[in-house]
Amino acid sequence: MTRLWDKGYKIDKELHRFTVGDDYLLDLQLVEPDCIASAAHACMLAKIGILEPDQADKLIAELAGIIDDARAGKFTIQLQQEDCHTAIENRLTDKLGDLGKRIHTARSRNDQVIAALRIFGKAQMLLLIQNSLELATILLNFADKHRNVPMVGRTHMQRAMPSSLALWSAAFMESLLDDVDLQLCAFKLNDQCPLGSAASYGVPLPIDRQYTSDLLGFARLTNNVLYANHTRGKIESIILSAAAQVCVDLSRLSQDLIIFSMPEFGYFSIPEELCTGSSIMPQKRNPCGLELVRAKTSTVTAALTEMLSILTGLPSGYNRDLQQTKAPFMRGLDTTIGCVRAIKLTFEKLKVNEPALLAGFDPTVFATDAALELVAEGMPFRDAYQQTAKDLDKLTDRDPAAAIASRTHVGSTGKLNLKQSDQRIVKAHKFLTDAGQTFSRAVNSLFARDLL
Repeated sequence: MTRLWDKGYKIDKELHRFTVGDDYLLDLQLVEPDCIASAAHACMLAKIGILEPDQADKLIAELAGIIDDARAGKFTIQLQQEDCHTAIENRLTDKLGDLGKRIHTARSRNDQVIAALRIFGKAQMLLLIQNSLELATILLNFADKHRNVPMVGRTHMQRAMPSSLALWSAAFMESLLDDVDLQLCAFKLNDQCPLGSAASYGVPLPIDRQYTSDLLGFARLTNNVLYANHTRGKIESIILSAAAQVCVDLSRLSQDLIIFSMPEFGYFSIPEELCTGSSIMPQKRNPCGLELVRAKTSTVTAALTEMLSILTGLPSGYNRDLQQTKAPFMRGLDTTIGCVRAIKLTFEKLKVNEPALLAGFDPTVFATDAALELVAEGMPFRDAYQQTAKDLDKLTDRDPAAAIASRTHVGSTGKLNLKQSDQRIVKAHKFLTDAGQTFSRAVNSLFARDLL
């Protein structure tokens, strides 16, 4: 068992354990991405004559075997190996002898891990975008189904103005679509290949970086080799920033659902299969999934803060500090995807209580409507405001359905313009499909089999 940096001397065991940390465990998630990048690197080495074509084929075949073993849970990384890169190269050397030792030619663990993280990030981003779009579609359909259901609009949690269930759900849907736009931007920035930058300064060999990038299906190559290494942590923080926006929206949505499903409101009922109970109170049905979405949002925003804090003030070139960006990146992405799925499940089974929604109205909800009616008759708004405020006790009940139908300008309860959002979803789905197919074709072609 040989570490990639081993030069023959022994490192202190305690310091070694400290420097490795949990990296050897986290890297189980990078085994497959690293094998994919290594296969492309082997092809490039064959192209420039460092390897013979049949040698590259042998390496790729063994890398495919490692992927199969990793998927089956049969590939492990030991603490002494430190990371997936060492474990993979050790396996190649055990199986292929000296040929396995040649795979690391013209690369460093620096560009190697960045490439693996870019591939890992691409796969995870495709999954996050897909789930986000599915949730947006669920919210869109919910709004369309309940477009004529009145709901009190609130500010400061107090009754404010007539609104609708559709306006409420469509607001979160549109916000989520803005989050998807951020995710797409992050995806595009992530979709660049760092391989060939080595330890930040390139190598004195005629490597073909563009060829490697094309083999992996990246949209472009990171040009400057020093900047390629500076993207580690930076790109991950951009992805986490987009993920954090999703979670903040889901946290606010969860809070609304928790409040409005309380017996005092009763607007919604959360099915019992989505609720947990109390160990002492037999009657309890707790919205723990929503509460955890609310809490896990802090996990994601903390991961982003942790990432940015590590990057702040680092000198140029590689620094071991960057190892600590891996855990928050993986944790933040995984948590975000879980939160989106939890909200999807909730909305698919959420029950609406229309009588309770109507019961939330009282005459004061129509105060602004009454003031604007005076304005329409010629009274200045400030005077109409003051008069209505003095006569609140004289306001009478109105028809909430008629009130929401009377708002006919763009984006209001009477004109939600849901078709515009539907078009955004379709456009994002097309990008997602195209990006996923490009990625799959590249990887499957590289291994000459349907790996993805």
